[in-house]
Amino acid sequence: MHVDDLLIEPSRLRLSGRHAVLEVSSPLPGVLRLRHAPVSSEVGFLHPELPGKQSWAVTTDGARPLEVKRDGERVHVSAEGVSLEVDVESGTWRFRDADGRELARSLGVHGEVEAAYPMSRYRSRLVLRAQPGERYLGFGEKVGPLDKRGMHFTFWNTDVMPHHPDTDPLYQSIPFFVGLREGVAWGFFLDESWRSEVDVARADATRVAWESWGPELDCYLFVGPGPADVVRRYAALTGCPPLPPLWSLGAQQSRWGYESANDVRGVIQGYRQRGLPLDCVYLDIDYMDGYKVWTWDGARYPDPAGLVREAAAQGVRLVPIVDPALKQEEGWALYEEAKSRDYLVRYDRGGVLVGEVWPRPAVFPDLTRPEVQRWWGGLHRDFVELGIAGFWNDMNEPSCFAVQPDLGILTLTSQRSEGVGKVEGPTLPYDARHGDKRHLEVHNVYALGMAKGAFEALRELRPEARPFLLTRAGSAGIQRYAAVWTGDNSSHWAQLETSLAMLMGLGLAAVSFTGVDIPGFIGRANGELLVRWMQAGTFYPLMRNHAGKGTPPQEPWRYGEPYLTLAREALERRYRLLPTLYTLMHEASETGIAPMRPLLMEAPGDAEAVGAFDQFLFGQDLLVAPVVRPGQTKRLAWLPAGAWLDWPGLEGTGQVREGGQYVIADGPLDTVPVWLRAGGAVALTLPALHTTDANWKHLEWHVHAAPEIRGRLYEDAGDGYGESRLTVLRGGLTDGVLRLERSETGALARARAEETVRVYGLRSVKQVTGAREHRFEDGALELQVAADWTRLVIEL
Repeated sequence: MHVDDLLIEPSRLRLSGRHAVLEVSSPLPGVLRLRHAPVSSEVGFLHPELPGKQSWAVTTDGARPLEVKRDGERVHVSAEGVSLEVDVESGTWRFRDADGRELARSLGVHGEVEAAYPMSRYRSRLVLRAQPGERYLGFGEKVGPLDKRGMHFTFWNTDVMPHHPDTDPLYQSIPFFVGLREGVAWGFFLDESWRSEVDVARADATRVAWESWGPELDCYLFVGPGPADVVRRYAALTGCPPLPPLWSLGAQQSRWGYESANDVRGVIQGYRQRGLPLDCVYLDIDYMDGYKVWTWDGARYPDPAGLVREAAAQGVRLVPIVDPALKQEEGWALYEEAKSRDYLVRYDRGGVLVGEVWPRPAVFPDLTRPEVQRWWGGLHRDFVELGIAGFWNDMNEPSCFAVQPDLGILTLTSQRSEGVGKVEGPTLPYDARHGDKRHLEVHNVYALGMAKGAFEALRELRPEARPFLLTRAGSAGIQRYAAVWTGDNSSHWAQLETSLAMLMGLGLAAVSFTGVDIPGFIGRANGELLVRWMQAGTFYPLMRNHAGKGTPPQEPWRYGEPYLTLAREALERRYRLLPTLYTLMHEASETGIAPMRPLLMEAPGDAEAVGAFDQFLFGQDLLVAPVVRPGQTKRLAWLPAGAWLDWPGLEGTGQVREGGQYVIADGPLDTVPVWLRAGGAVALTLPALHTTDANWKHLEWHVHAAPEIRGRLYEDAGDGYGESRLTVLRGGLTDGVLRLERSETGALARARAEETVRVYGLRSVKQVTGAREHRFEDGALELQVAADWTRLVIEL
């Protein structure tokens, strides 16, 4: 694009040429928005003025002041923490941080539009320079290692069963990545709902090439300097996840195949009789009457309210599946209402589009439109009044097994159009009509609209409780409404291993509440795979056992001993960990930083950390390296710089190891390798059969002594929006004296009279001040302290 004209406003710069436009603005400190319109003159009516544009992902409409200067063939734009240099001859740009470091460079923007029937064809392309040695992390729910350089991805939500370690696309479309070079991070987000693709230096090792099938490339650039800084800025732009109810962090059990209320009762009794913790059971499509959503099969589930009460008496919540497709059944009130209100997706010809999912024939509510979202949200009312605790959104890509053909209409050449048009994957055709938009444009945000309608309705229907939604499909911004699981995986060891990088990739896009079907949705798991997957899943934010119909049952007791005992130990470890997990979820609600983090989040300059995609940080201070290969009892793990205390299974401690090296960790079948960072303070509680509240009656602090110590604990009722308390630990070891100080904010009354503090990494203890009692053994100091303690002094 040769720049012919500049329009300079206090918070917007528009550069335009004969055909193209580039608009620059800054919505937040450290963030620039670059709205590229390479075919503006052929698409719009007011070129070079760009039309208003709806964003599904961005929640802030801030407009920071810009400083613009022209220097010959360069236009310099600066805002708080960022700057951009645009070449007026080519329209290419260079993006820099406040220190003047070049973070990103465009090599060209191109576009084309081809008139066609029933819809024109667009292609918009942006090429970025792929600097030597630069890593590209994230891209949402994608396969592969942490560094996606050398890969190609398509963003088109797709129902895939089964998926494999090389399957693309999958169910989520989040075109956001974190670039990392020489320890300095930056971010890129393509805010387009259209189908898009990216070539991450695969076809050309020097280029990252984006292509959108829409007429624009609406991009956001983020400065760091660290990966966590980039993620915080992205979350500030697209929204942080809400704090979930505590019960949703407990153990969850599901199966497509619990066909009756008695099956649900049986699985709850199976857990309780074996002393297994459980907080949630899901109801799959078998609870519906003829696969009609928002109905109950009266023979299989004659008394839903009674079933909800029975489960609640055992500390268990019920979460039913909800699919978007409606059965096209004449006389069914819900279908008739959707049709009469014109709430259904239509063919290009104008009639209601008819397909097939579980119901046949099926029609689809147009959940991209606000009025339909509100209507859909209201349909949750009857289930909420029954006491249903949460909802599971599935088949919401939207999935459609087949579309009934439309003959099409005559084109200008007197030939019939293709009717349903192009269909990519098991979904709706490109040219299907969603109000005034086409499916090609809004396919990827269909699930986001479904989740938004449900979340906002639940806030109104049950204002005293936090909504819980689980979704399979989604796009950028889905974290504001729902937890995400990675879809229909298989019972293969490779999928256990790849799940870690997938969840970390979602976490880099602020999607913090994530999980994977344990031990695989389809296939045949054995006891070893179950145990190893549960050991890793202990640290998934969402821990759900789920299986498909036609596969062997895989509740934890199905594999006999020793696997049942080891599964119980994993579940009890999960419940001991809940104070820390709940605190990390609260942190995510404020910052967007997920509990599961790649090592690079805390060690961006560590060249070895990028290869450690089969291990992760849980918060800042716990490093987890689960065993993910069959038959292995040892594994190689990378420890970043610092000192790390062996703490396998969060039980007995071992030696302190210096970081910056690989270590061989012991991992027999009863052990998950874990390390506690020097300076870390982690809160645990006692195991329980189910959650109650997050005002912990028993609390243990586990502290690894170091010159600087920090720890956090967030507590509240575990649900709702009442009083809370945030406890902060600070201190350190200097000159032979360890000092710990505790402070708190918030009005939540304490539920405990005392706490336990265990300090590791000490050689000797001479005197302790501030504790009720203490004992020192094998390098660990255990102190009993009042719950309102403020200061501990330990002389060594």
